[in-house]
Amino acid sequence: MSERIRFHLDENVDPAIALGLRRYGINVTTTNDVELRTQSDEIQLAFIQEAQ
Repeated sequence: MSERIRFHLDENVDPAIALGLRRYGINVTTTNDVELRTQSDEIQLAFIQEAQ
């Protein structure tokens, strides 16, 4: 089974980077997309693990 790489970017990453990656078909979520802005790294990691 082929798996594609996915990225989760926190609020310290310029939103233009997520936009650019998406233009190339890369699956990207951001803290703003999933309403995790200002949340701790631990909460971000829990989201990533849950989303796989």
